[in-house]
Amino acid sequence: MAPPQENTTVIKRKSTSGIRRRSLLAGVAALGAAGAVGAATGCSRVDVSGATDGGHLLDDLRRKGTVRMGIASEPPYASINSKGELTGEAPAVAKTIFRRLGIKNFEPVPVEFGALVPGLHSFQYDVIVAGMFINKARCAAVLFSDPDYENKDAFLVLKGNPKKINSYADIAKGNFRMGSGIGYAEIDYAVGNGVKKSAIQTYGDQIAGMEALEAGRIDAFAGTALTMIEALKTGQHPKVTMTRPFTPEVHGKPQRDGGGYGFRIGETKLRDAFNRELQKMKKSGELLRIARPYGFTKEFMTDLTAKELCKK
Repeated sequence: MAPPQENTTVIKRKSTSGIRRRSLLAGVAALGAAGAVGAATGCSRVDVSGATDGGHLLDDLRRKGTVRMGIASEPPYASINSKGELTGEAPAVAKTIFRRLGIKNFEPVPVEFGALVPGLHSFQYDVIVAGMFINKARCAAVLFSDPDYENKDAFLVLKGNPKKINSYADIAKGNFRMGSGIGYAEIDYAVGNGVKKSAIQTYGDQIAGMEALEAGRIDAFAGTALTMIEALKTGQHPKVTMTRPFTPEVHGKPQRDGGGYGFRIGETKLRDAFNRELQKMKKSGELLRIARPYGFTKEFMTDLTAKELCKK
């Protein structure tokens, strides 16, 4: 993915969710994970090459009976609720799989999203359970499971969608003003469809985007559908609605991506065992049943693989 746009207008606001999982900035941070881990542990360099024999973490976890899960608080993917309980789609799926692998206890370790990869390599936890988007940069530092969901883009618009905005091409043709998040991939998707950079404003989160919509500063806010569904649950912006989720295209090429679970490089025995259970859940429909209460529907299920996404 291209780097974040630098000449868009930035509307400063405290973000409620930190760095987003598909954020281009987060992808760059993951690429530098080895250096970041070194800084965190007081070493000049950390070897992230991992085990060469498939690793022994699965056996270790079975003996201990507990797996530590690195999470970043961002509903609906993973969070700690007001009762102090671990919740979200990713923990629900991961718990089911780890139980079937003989591990019954789960210890959440909350960190900022940008610290997930360094924390994995400094052994703060055993697996990243945060719906992290899989891309080439992150695959240099993390061994990913296959994705358990495929995200879609959508637009926040005023109710009734008076400008009839359903694609980035619509924004370009209508010379409409678009909002998006700081560093979001949607900025590049829009520019790739002919939207002028000067017509794009960036905001700290979807809530700020909805406020801009209601104030008439933008005509649509672009982002991932799942985070928008969550933002709309607050009910604080009744004049705003969401368009139908879609897979964006640039120059006629679909921009598909998905999120999965991250393991330390070399722990292929654990990753492969995890993937086998995940595939069973996909085929039986159990994955969708577990994910549905968190806003995931059939259109978010995917046949993508980590191997495919690691090439992007």
